[in-house]
Amino acid sequence: MKEGVIDVLMYIFSSYADQDENLPEDRDGIDADLRAAGFNSLEIDKAFEWLDGLAEAEDSTGSDQSESATRILAPEESTRLAYNAHGFLLFLEQSGVLTPRLREMVINRVMALESDSEVDIEELKWIVMMVLFNSSEEQDENALMHYEDIVFADQPAVFH
Repeated sequence: MKEGVIDVLMYIFSSYADQDENLPEDRDGIDADLRAAGFNSLEIDKAFEWLDGLAEAEDSTGSDQSESATRILAPEESTRLAYNAHGFLLFLEQSGVLTPRLREMVINRVMALESDSEVDIEELKWIVMMVLFNSSEEQDENALMHYEDIVFADQPAVFH
């Protein structure tokens, strides 16, 4: 099976997101599950590094960003995000799904994928949900379910 890190991450997220804990503490069990699903060890290791980086980004991303500031992507970031994915990221921030701090975490995780390929909108949606579900910001389960509906909806979100 020729899969990338994002595919391994999507598998992990879809398999474990509905559990009470974000991820089981037993990495060996997850590793065995991923190997049984056909993922190679190099991609599995990279996915675990990406998840470790997500935890580190949670701790290191500053929270002193203005809510009204406009984020301009660096050339490297702009190259990695498809045009419609960048627009979707902007939409999520303007609609209140992402705070500036969470937006930075998403961009950080996009850049950490260790690939030269462009991240499309579908891959970005998965990254956004992984960041939201692993964020320590106050979010109740109903808010996360609502965000999941917004992120994965084919229709534009309606806010009341």
